[in-house]
Amino acid sequence: MRTFKLSIMDVYLVRELLIPFFFGVALFSALGVAIATLSDLSYKIVNSNLSLISAIEIFCLKIPEYISYALPISVLLTTLITYSRLSSDNELIALRSTGISLFRLILPALIFSVFITGLTFIFNELIVPNSNYKVTTILVNQLNEQRKFLLRQDIFYPEYVQIKGDNGKETKQLKTLFYAQAFDGETMKSVTILDTEKKSLNKVIISEKGQWNNKSQVWDLFNGVIYNVKEKPLMGKEYFFEKTQIALSKTPLELASKSRDPFEMNILQSQEYIKLLRLLGDEKSVLMFQVRTAQKISFPFVCIIFALVGSSLGSRPNGASKATGFGLCVAIVFGYYFTSFMIGSLGLIGVLSPFMAAWIPNLLGFGVGLYLLFKPNFA
Repeated sequence: MRTFKLSIMDVYLVRELLIPFFFGVALFSALGVAIATLSDLSYKIVNSNLSLISAIEIFCLKIPEYISYALPISVLLTTLITYSRLSSDNELIALRSTGISLFRLILPALIFSVFITGLTFIFNELIVPNSNYKVTTILVNQLNEQRKFLLRQDIFYPEYVQIKGDNGKETKQLKTLFYAQAFDGETMKSVTILDTEKKSLNKVIISEKGQWNNKSQVWDLFNGVIYNVKEKPLMGKEYFFEKTQIALSKTPLELASKSRDPFEMNILQSQEYIKLLRLLGDEKSVLMFQVRTAQKISFPFVCIIFALVGSSLGSRPNGASKATGFGLCVAIVFGYYFTSFMIGSLGLIGVLSPFMAAWIPNLLGFGVGLYLLFKPNFA
């Protein structure tokens, strides 16, 4: 079995790739943060009284996100410019005249892109979600910004049971409805619980606040009243309490504490949250999170695709100049993200499965890269 050995040529090619790659990461990260973050932060400082210290903190926290976007784009620009320069200086022709195939020449770039794929995955899993969530927390706490996926007000949780009917068919029936007006990260405020087992309202519990008792696995409710309305709904008995315990699922707390934007979660957190959404029966949100989770897995592999496309294009005779290479890079990135957006949208409406919606753009990009690699050279 023939093994791959690192040669002088491989060392030379990797060295040629490193400097423009680091330059590209710095350039695209700086552009991303400057364009997408600075103007928004300036507006919030002037018009929303965001403190300067918080603005600086947000600016720093947004850097990892744009680095993760810059890594694949930098791989594309680096391979395109590097192999274009080697082609225009006839170095590729000299190497191929010794019998080295084009695939062997771009293999170092592909191996390099595999390492960048791993780095991108690490960034997107371990760094970016926490950074984005911290940004959201700062803006919500300081500016009271409302975020769609951040449950801090109006927390609903309907708990269902499966009931077997006379025909033997099981149906879902509401057992308990939990509602809290607000959640501060630990305590539910203004809690209302409706016990509706057996298709009738049995009990209404109203409490000033509620906390999950992890030791007893129950809810501790404080300063409230219990209305027993099972027998006479219009003449229910009242029971006031300073503290009582209710055996109810922990899911309302998990929903509120784990609620985040998909881009503020890693893959494991997304999968756990999908399970909670299924308990709610929110299939639309389940599908959306499934698509976004699949895209999180597929996105880092675009580094390999961009390396294949960039090195194949750059290896053509009359390789592109740096300015042309930058223009090609922008066009390829735009084409890929536009395709990814359109196909991802089909996944969000259920036309495609989450897996297909996430991976079809990569498969198309890989096909384009192989076509460019094996297509006969053009003048």
